[in-house]
Amino acid sequence: MDIPHQRLVYFRVTLESGSVRRAAARLDIAPSAVSRQIALLEEALGATLMERQRDGISPTPVGEMLLEYCERRGALDEGFIASLESYQRMETGKISLTVGEGFVSDLVASPLHEFTQLYAGIQLDIHIAGTSGIIEAVVEDHSHIGLMFHERTHPQLRFWASSPQPLMAILSPDHPLANHPAPLTLTQLSAQPMAMWDPSHGVRQMVDQAFQQARIAPRLAMNTNSMVVLAQYVRSGMGITLLPAFAVAHDLEAGTLVARPVDNPLFQRSHAHMVTRVGRQQPKASILLLRHLQRWMQAFRDIN
Repeated sequence: MDIPHQRLVYFRVTLESGSVRRAAARLDIAPSAVSRQIALLEEALGATLMERQRDGISPTPVGEMLLEYCERRGALDEGFIASLESYQRMETGKISLTVGEGFVSDLVASPLHEFTQLYAGIQLDIHIAGTSGIIEAVVEDHSHIGLMFHERTHPQLRFWASSPQPLMAILSPDHPLANHPAPLTLTQLSAQPMAMWDPSHGVRQMVDQAFQQARIAPRLAMNTNSMVVLAQYVRSGMGITLLPAFAVAHDLEAGTLVARPVDNPLFQRSHAHMVTRVGRQQPKASILLLRHLQRWMQAFRDIN
């Protein structure tokens, strides 16, 4: 049953005032208008709501129930308004991101730390997926934002930000090729044991395509779906891998890994992408986070 809010106001104010005439004065309308609205309310409910007493009017049993309903409805309205105002002030809310694992270190370091300090009430949900999973999460509205490497076009994806991020050879500092003066060739890389993402991963597909076009077989020693495994494999001196530099930025800064350019046009054309769904109205918090990440993540700084 849809009970018009205005009729509930007239009913409540009449009981509080003790008479229709005093209620009309408070509401600045004619007494007949108040009486008419209460009569319509009683007609809709099929019950009398008020009865006259010596000291004024009082609610009937049904009127008591309706008065309690008014109070609960008023509390809900106040709670909603308070929640809305808090949300608009960025004190509450939730943003969901689905990202490639290579973005995690860059994302969770200072960029998210600074954002959560500024907006402590915003909850962040972060999920890891491959390129197909990122696209699905964004397109199906499971996530507000996706971070992915190696462009995959989709009619429902909006590329909010893109940055050139060449695929690099990642080596330990002690590796013989770590200080090679010129960009490394696929032939040089093919002689080294290599750990790579599983074949379903976008980076792996790019690597496979490059070696196939060059008609060179890489020396694949390990497949994994873990960024931690790839980095540790190289740190331990077991071999090399191929990644964008931002994926191991902290290791590069610490000197525990080295990134060397590769002489391959496919690797040079690779990009990092921040994506949202075309047509989705992003919450204010999501817009601010998009701008914040674009400004502070290494993945979205043009290194050329």
